[in-house]
Parts: sequence; structure tokens; C-alpha cells
Amino acid sequence: MSLCIVAAGKTVTLAVAAFTLSWVHSVEKTQWQEDWKVLPSGLQLVEARIKGSGAGMEPPQGSVLRNGWWVYAPKVGPQRRLALAASGATGQGWTLCTAQDCRELAKLAGGTISLEPCGQEGSSQPR
Repeated sequence: MSLCIVAAGKTVTLAVAAFTLSWVHSVEKTQWQEDWKVLPSGLQLVEARIKGSGAGMEPPQGSVLRNGWWVYAPKVGPQRRLALAASGATGQGWTLCTAQDCRELAKLAGGTISLEPCGQEGSSQPR
């Protein structure tokens, strides 16, 4: 499978089966991380981690504190698309890491970036 990153009418294709998405909460300034798999049915959230807790970000029931991170396995089905937008309140956007490298996405407030499984020719799927 491949992951398509769509922004400003352009598509970047990454030949990956999994990725980690991380960001800083705009109010609490606390780190979040999510591990995702790229499947034909969509993007599947496998595990999430929160570095601490605070207003509106309490670890869900069943979370385990591991090395300072609240770790849990969200129970949601595959997502057809993830829409990312930065608030501009943290001075950074989202970080997407694969086994090969990391890249920053949506650093500036404003535009939206979509993540989705790629179609058969490495392009984003019809919406």
C-alpha cells in the first residue's frame, strides 16, 4: 500500500504500510502520537499515546502509563481520510514519521492537508 499526502492540489505518494503522526496540543502544549496502518479499506488507528493529561485530553479508560506516556488502543474502524490543519497556536504543525524519515506537515495555520490510502496508480482516491 501507499499513503497519499494531498495539499494545495498536489499529491505526494509514500510507499509505506504504516506511519506515526504526532503533534502538540494547542492549549495544554502536550505531545500526542498515533500509530496508523495503511489498508485498502482506509487508515487504521492502531495505538495512541498522550504525554500527560489536561483539559479535554484525559487518557481514556484502559490506558496504561508507560515511560511517561498514556498508551491506549482506540476502538475505531478504518478512516477513509484524515484531514489535518494547524491552528498556528503551537508554532508547529503535524509530524509524520515512517520507517525511512520524518516530515513536518501543515506548520502554518490555514490550509488543510489530507492523508489517505493511494489508488492503484499512486494517486489519491476519488472523494
